[in-house]
Amino acid sequence: MNTAILLISCPDKRGITARVSDFVFRHNGNIVHADQHIDDQANTFFMRIEWSLEGFDIPLESIPDAFGPVAQEYDMDWQVFFSAERPRIALFVSRHVHCLYDLLLRYREGQFNCEIPLIVSNHEQARNIADDFSIPYYVFPKETGSRRQQEESEIELLETQGVDCIVLARYMQVLSPAFVERFPQRIINIHHSFLPAFKGGDPYRQAYSRGVKIIGATAHYVTDELDTGPIIEQDTVRVSHRDRVEDMVLKGRDLERTVLAKAVKLHLERKVLVYDNKTVVFD
Repeated sequence: MNTAILLISCPDKRGITARVSDFVFRHNGNIVHADQHIDDQANTFFMRIEWSLEGFDIPLESIPDAFGPVAQEYDMDWQVFFSAERPRIALFVSRHVHCLYDLLLRYREGQFNCEIPLIVSNHEQARNIADDFSIPYYVFPKETGSRRQQEESEIELLETQGVDCIVLARYMQVLSPAFVERFPQRIINIHHSFLPAFKGGDPYRQAYSRGVKIIGATAHYVTDELDTGPIIEQDTVRVSHRDRVEDMVLKGRDLERTVLAKAVKLHLERKVLVYDNKTVVFD
């Protein structure tokens, strides 16, 4: 079933839900999902509404123009998507491949409604994995003095391939502000949740030495400020004095796999709205 998905944010006022629902009803649409949220402190209304396009009397390409007057009436920021579309995702990876493997297996099993046309790395290490999944693999070494040129080449490749979203599957490189600016709210990263307490290398050993009892993982959109972008998904697991550093690392990697996969799925299903460096994640 092909559906239309409308994401809305606007100042809260009476009648928004009724007006949007009436728009769908009047054009013979059948609502299959609807969710909304109001941020009382920001006086902002958020909505995700999805309806079947079977029998809908507005051509797909004309829906934005048809909905325009409603959006203008309520001063909406809005986007419309179609479930039949398959976004193109680029996976970026360095030496740790557990998240890459997990995403590719889920992709092969049909859990993600997307295409993965390429994998990018700063090392050769994961090339055999890309070959196993018949996905082109590109290496851009990030040596001192070549980062800017390499990023420009990456951007050219991504734009040539029509990439809609980038997933950093444990890509251990800091993206420049210029790179991030080209893909706003379209770069998803995963990392452990010890930040900002345990920065730098070997965070699990730092956490072990402090006797932490909970470890976690965070998936978020990338912004100019390192590891502080809008959070999409998080999860935690308990640890105890019996857990060695190696045990904590394994538990952390399991969390990174599941948290990143869920964040990617939420993004692909158009269930995430970003505002004020926060997110509304719809059910």
